[in-house]
Amino acid sequence: MQPQAFYRVIADDFSAVDGIIRKQLTSRVPLVETIGDYIISAGGKRLRPLLVLLCGNALGQCDDRMRLLAAAIEFLHTSTLLHDDVVDDSDLRRGRSTSNALWGNAPSVLVGDFLYARCFEMLVELASMPVMRIMSQATRVIAEGEVLQLSKVRDASTTEETYMEVIRGKTAMLFEAASHGAAVLAGASAEQAEALRRFGDSLGIAFQLVDDLLDYRGDAETLGKNVGDDLAEGKPTLPLIYTMREGTPEQAALVRRAIQKGGIEDLAAIVAAVEAAGALDYTARLAREHAERAVTCLDTLPPGEYRDALIELSRFAVARTH
Repeated sequence: MQPQAFYRVIADDFSAVDGIIRKQLTSRVPLVETIGDYIISAGGKRLRPLLVLLCGNALGQCDDRMRLLAAAIEFLHTSTLLHDDVVDDSDLRRGRSTSNALWGNAPSVLVGDFLYARCFEMLVELASMPVMRIMSQATRVIAEGEVLQLSKVRDASTTEETYMEVIRGKTAMLFEAASHGAAVLAGASAEQAEALRRFGDSLGIAFQLVDDLLDYRGDAETLGKNVGDDLAEGKPTLPLIYTMREGTPEQAALVRRAIQKGGIEDLAAIVAAVEAAGALDYTARLAREHAERAVTCLDTLPPGEYRDALIELSRFAVARTH
């Protein structure tokens, strides 16, 4: 199954979600609509609403309420992107200027708040307290993950365990909320709901591991962001943590200094070090393990094209180049 096939099997639902998103961006303040439309139209993969729709369909339940949940999750994700770009002082996302680079930090933060609020207005419309609980808890955990990551910037003593806690919060949690929320909204059995919760968690971890791998094995044109961004910000991601732990003393010292200093003056040497230390292969292997773990969670779903799409999506997540 080719990547575009993930979307083809739910093309009508996906189109309907896009319509909901456009409608929900409406605001009486023109700048809110301008920035909201700019970031929503940036051409991302929309994996989280895709997960909602595929899980809903796999469970035989994809109606207007499921589509509304998919749109709400995309709003929540987009709001975190606006806030992240301000926190990270990023100027490039998905191959074009970030909203904070164009309009400034204050409007970007406030429009992010607008999208958060709109997300929860849509969730209220669903009138499902269990789904609201999943989404509100996810929002808290995501915020905690981002703060934990911020507290570890330029901290070369960060462990792999702490790193995993960071990515489980800041990335995997929303994947989990998408698949788990869809299962609960579809009236899935307790066994199916728990399996899909674990599926989202494992898939989200695999996805972020590959993201962090590509920061040292990609190129700006393909990635749509600057290579070495994490290093420039002093973020101790897994390739760096592994190199400090398993590399030669010289490699470890080089990486340690780079994390503590921030910046990309030594980027070429760092890329060579993480490659030579086996850090990128280790990160890729761990991503594949989590992706396969995600696949095993799908055994509770009935066979069919939607389960097949979820399986292939799990494998695509670790085979991608951007």
